[in-house]
Amino acid sequence: MALIEAHGLRKRYGTTVALDSIDLRVEEGRILGLIGPNGAGKTTALNAILGLAPFEGELRVLGLNPWTERDALMREVCFISDVAILPRWMRVTQALDYVAGVHPRFNRAKAEGFLAKTAIKPRSRVRELSKGMVAQLHLALVMAIDARLLVLDEPTLGLDLLYRKQFYDSLLNDYFDGSRTIIVTTHQVEEIQNILTDVMFLNSGRIVLNHSMDEFETRYTEALVGPEYIEAARALKPMYERAGFGKSMLLFNGVDRQQITALGEVRTPSIADVFVAMISESGAGAPRYTTSYMGASR
Repeated sequence: MALIEAHGLRKRYGTTVALDSIDLRVEEGRILGLIGPNGAGKTTALNAILGLAPFEGELRVLGLNPWTERDALMREVCFISDVAILPRWMRVTQALDYVAGVHPRFNRAKAEGFLAKTAIKPRSRVRELSKGMVAQLHLALVMAIDARLLVLDEPTLGLDLLYRKQFYDSLLNDYFDGSRTIIVTTHQVEEIQNILTDVMFLNSGRIVLNHSMDEFETRYTEALVGPEYIEAARALKPMYERAGFGKSMLLFNGVDRQQITALGEVRTPSIADVFVAMISESGAGAPRYTTSYMGASR
């Protein structure tokens, strides 16, 4: 079942096209990583999905038009952003009181259970908490709401490594149950790869990669090749190449791994590896990365 479905989704700010007629389908019970450089259209896409901005084209979220039926949609959706900051004067107990008063699906006991696993004291004010603790508080509030869709926009921005790990561990172990759907955007790609079921790259308002993680891991191969095999490796038409320490790293899309294994050290690339190959100035200049290799949506 498609929880989110878009056809020809388009958003323009003046002369700037933020979303360029994209098609999008997110199934229920998936964890989607939405990855892209600054200005790629990620936040614009999330704003459209959350009913925070009008759009052109067709978009349904949980069967609803998010712009015209946002009140109904928000009963089923939660959102965490790097800019979602709770009032600094508010106490933790007051935050619980507030959410309990505005959201009919908030389970206060569950939120208190999450907070009991942290060092956050109920009488503490938000201004007395570290940024990591504020993120923990916000996550506890959201995880205690029985929502079908959770949207995370750079949720761990500015947090240290320990808090980032705790955040995603809690998300996976205490919140995700196989039926809820999560969309997460982040520049710290390596930290979410192990929790994703699907990955999507946006660049200049277009989808340039859209795979399940199973397909991603089958499709892409990275090889470290010595000078003696470099021409044979290039004959297999890698999508990206870089040199270093006397060898070359080549990234392949859809090439039989057995052919590559004979040429050097082979591994499955990370999302970050493929992202750099396709989006960076050194690897994204050729149009081939957005069509013949991508299954792109326009």
